[in-house]
Amino acid sequence: MKENIEFLQAFIKNPLKVGAITPSSPELAREMLKGIEPDKNNIILELGVGTGAITRFIEEIVPDEKSYLGIEIDQKLVNSLNVKFPGLKIIRGNACELERLHKRSGLGKVSYIISCLPFVSIPNDDGEKILSEIEKFMERGCVFRTFQYAHGYYMPSAIKLREFMRKRYGKTLKSPLIVKNVPPAYVLTWETGNR
Repeated sequence: MKENIEFLQAFIKNPLKVGAITPSSPELAREMLKGIEPDKNNIILELGVGTGAITRFIEEIVPDEKSYLGIEIDQKLVNSLNVKFPGLKIIRGNACELERLHKRSGLGKVSYIISCLPFVSIPNDDGEKILSEIEKFMERGCVFRTFQYAHGYYMPSAIKLREFMRKRYGKTLKSPLIVKNVPPAYVLTWETGNR
């Protein structure tokens, strides 16, 4: 309940940056993490940690504190996350500066990007900067995974993201609709070699 209140407060404070009014469900979190096996040389980079709905499932598969980096823009959420997940490195930062934030962390190669960013509501300029930052990791070999809500799947910005990724990294791997999520969502995956 506390997590839902925290999430709603963050949404009300900044709806364009939070993008949802409830945390992701366990079913969505499990689909986001299917087949992901992090270690200190192949870390998970989580974008838009929020209240940690997916992070608590990431915590179960991360072998140590050197295998994960979480980026969240809201300082209040970061403070709360650092109390909830003391064994994980979660920092305040802007996804427009991913490469710099990762370098500063001193952690290993990013092999998995789990994105909870609301691309549908992110302003175009910021969305393009974030995608160019993600591209730097994809060029080195990486899995990029995000989700899109069913009701927004055909919005121009959602289509633009999929087209951008498809042109560079091939066909989208799309999960079945996860109906046990509010709202229902699809998980989308792209992967490049050298992992």
